Amino acid sequence: LEDEAYADYIGFILTLNEAVKGKKLTCEYRVSETVQKLLDVLNTLDRWIDETPPVDQPSRFGNKAFRTWYAKLEQEAEALVSTIIPPKLSAAAPEVAVYLKEAVGNSTRIDYGTGHEAAFAAFLCCLCKIGVLMVDDQLAIMFRVFDRYLEVMRKLQKTYRMEPAGSQGVWGLDDFQFLPFIWGSSQLVDHPTLEPRHFVEEKMVNEHHQDYMFLECIKFINEMKTGPFAEHSNQLWNISAVPTWSKVNQGLVRMYKAECLEKFPVIQHFKFGSLLSIQPLKP
Repeated sequence: LEDEAYADYIGFILTLNEAVKGKKLTCEYRVSETVQKLLDVLNTLDRWIDETPPVDQPSRFGNKAFRTWYAKLEQEAEALVSTIIPPKLSAAAPEVAVYLKEAVGNSTRIDYGTGHEAAFAAFLCCLCKIGVLMVDDQLAIMFRVFDRYLEVMRKLQKTYRMEPAGSQGVWGLDDFQFLPFIWGSSQLVDHPTLEPRHFVEEKMVNEHHQDYMFLECIKFINEMKTGPFAEHSNQLWNISAVPTWSKVNQGLVRMYKAECLEKFPVIQHFKFGSLLSIQPLKP
């Protein structure tokens, strides 16, 4: 049974996957006023991290200052969303704000995982559904908004030493993210020189990461993990043996549907409201 929300969400993921095919992060695209407002919101979240330093505590992981940071978001989320949504659509703000609050990790467990990432994608999907973001915003959504979101999430993960949520350990693709590997592999489709086997070479990653989301993710893994790549990131190591980026991309889409969305733990936190409704699709 495919419900409407799932279909909407996957449709959104695949539309963006197509939009970024073969394009660099540094390519030219339009930045609308809405995109700029979204960036302002993400910059605010970033500034709050600077204003909320980690506290001294016995446990190395899960710094409790994250809860202070999160409380500020919980309090301000609707106001932040109201800066993005025009007054005539203000009735949608509370629901859209729920997705934003769900997109940054869990304040009880101080963890972050692909379910939180999915909530941010759902947040963007809702903004498209209510017509606040347009079709010609697609590249900016990916290369400005989502990329900035990832930067802020990495800063949260690092600053507050967040735990990976619902992690499959070395069998998972990555402790925290999944979507940038899908979209990032699409960016690399038909690249003249970079092949999947190259992303395990640090030199290649350092040379090209500013153009490709996939390589930015690998760079972050290399910064955060020690030891041989094949040991700490076994799934990715296996993927580096796939001959082409389009095969990598197709495989990751299949894996995402199976691993992230059909497994209950990730989607259980999904709040299905009126914008992403849970009615079964009409046959």
